[in-house]
Amino acid sequence: MSLRKEKAARLKVHILEQTQKMIGKKPFEDLYVDDICEKVKISKVTFFKYFPQKEDVLLYHFRIWCLSRSVDLQQKTKEGITGVYYLFDKLAEECEVHPGLMLSLIGYLADLKRPPKPFPVKPEEKKLLFPHIDNITSVEILSLDQMMEKFTLEAIFKKEITKTSSTRDITNLLTSVFLGSIVTAHLNQQSPLKHFFRKNIDNLIKGL
Repeated sequence: MSLRKEKAARLKVHILEQTQKMIGKKPFEDLYVDDICEKVKISKVTFFKYFPQKEDVLLYHFRIWCLSRSVDLQQKTKEGITGVYYLFDKLAEECEVHPGLMLSLIGYLADLKRPPKPFPVKPEEKKLLFPHIDNITSVEILSLDQMMEKFTLEAIFKKEITKTSSTRDITNLLTSVFLGSIVTAHLNQQSPLKHFFRKNIDNLIKGL
């Protein structure tokens, strides 16, 4: 990669990593751009060059989460209901580490008038984040919806799901439980999260 592109990628990833460290368990709203800039040692002009608004860091964070899942699935294939459980287990781990980011992401998405476009991740950023993966630049980032739909189709084909509902309806149902579990766990202070999320899927699968 060129020196200019590498520098830009390192800065963008550094902003994300420092935000993740600073946010901890507090709400994203309590973290100011000035705080991030001071920690990363950049100006606000530079920050907004990479993230036009502060909330874009949330979108970037989740896009990288989806990239991580895409890498995992390429390294070790998971199909059908096993894939669904995998996504929920990884969500539980993410919510344990960055609860403030995941809850704030849902709040931000709920406030938007239209779904946001996937936040871009450049090849140079992929290389920095996954230096041990030789073909990382060619790895396609699957969205949450794409992964859920893939696992739903496989589950239907394997007869793990026997209901006659459409693939789209089942995918939407799984995604609703996925996002809703984050909020419910927070409201009811559920712990451990992995057990709570798996129980939700267990109950849902019984009806499919």
